Amino acid sequence: MQTELFYQIALSRIPQIGVVNARRLMSYFESASSIFSANRSDLLKIPHIGPVLAESIFQTHILKEAEQILKSCEQANVRVLFYQDVDYPDRLKQIYDAPIILYQQGNVDLNAECLLAVVGTRKATDYGRRVTTKLVEESMGAQVTFVSGLAYGIDVEVHKTCIGHHVPNIAVLAGGFNHIYPAKHKKYLDRMLLNGGIISEYPLHEKPDPRFFPLRNRIIAGMTDATLVVEAAEKGGALITADYANNYHREVFAVPGNLDKLFSEGCNRLIQKNKAIIYTDFNQLCEQMNWGNIPNKIKPIKQLGWSRLTEPETELMALLANNGEMTLDELAWKLQKKVTEIAITLINLEFQGMVKALPGYVYRIKD
Repeated sequence: MQTELFYQIALSRIPQIGVVNARRLMSYFESASSIFSANRSDLLKIPHIGPVLAESIFQTHILKEAEQILKSCEQANVRVLFYQDVDYPDRLKQIYDAPIILYQQGNVDLNAECLLAVVGTRKATDYGRRVTTKLVEESMGAQVTFVSGLAYGIDVEVHKTCIGHHVPNIAVLAGGFNHIYPAKHKKYLDRMLLNGGIISEYPLHEKPDPRFFPLRNRIIAGMTDATLVVEAAEKGGALITADYANNYHREVFAVPGNLDKLFSEGCNRLIQKNKAIIYTDFNQLCEQMNWGNIPNKIKPIKQLGWSRLTEPETELMALLANNGEMTLDELAWKLQKKVTEIAITLINLEFQGMVKALPGYVYRIKD
């Protein structure tokens, strides 16, 4: 008898389904296995699930492929995380195009207290490498987990420095674990897995494809609290990651550079257009992110008039008191709770006259 995980993998392998439609199917059925036992007429009643997609669910090769994927993961000691699982990255759950399946290997918490993406050009300069090394060294003891893409340049500099200083780090790959790209960076994996990990939305046998790299960048931006761009030309993958982060309402930082340097153009442009906060050092980033007391969770302080509030309400009020105006998404990922839970708490606080709702799902403490 096949497990629910087997059908969850199969759901991710339906041709042309996409993550949005996969989630839509899950919202209409109790489980992934129920989708594959449904009849065609029931499937066609679901919005945006047309005849072609409904018919593709019944293709026999999907279940055969899922069986092979699950077997290979068990043999390679690779975890398979479905988007509804507890260990699936909470921050990633909050974005509309998050993958429904993640493959994970290593010893790292995908829901660590503070997660920082660091990205940059593949043709890093000495300046970029120095900034990256200093960043990781300054973070030691601060319980920050770094996330990057294991690519040439800034990415691999992040991972190498983290490995050398035993700092937790995660590499997000644009292909399966059997096809590490670039191949020369495979040598870092054994040490990385001791105090870090690798993740991918692609099964082990899937080879990297040019289409996968921009999609990989959405995971880097979506699973972290903020993205730091160290060096970038006017166009490139690092700026794609920054765009994703901005779209997901995550903070973006950029390292300023010389005006006449090619790989400073992207960072300087982000700062100029107010799409990124200027980065000067790790302490400044921590202050901006409210990571002043990183080892501890947010500890709400009871204020006058807060005594009647529940613990979730008090926690939310404390966060607004520290940060001023915040969006619904920001509140959710800062408190590590579902958007629906935060929305209910906000409604209760509005009824009590404690919180004011502003346009664009922005909230602040009522004067």
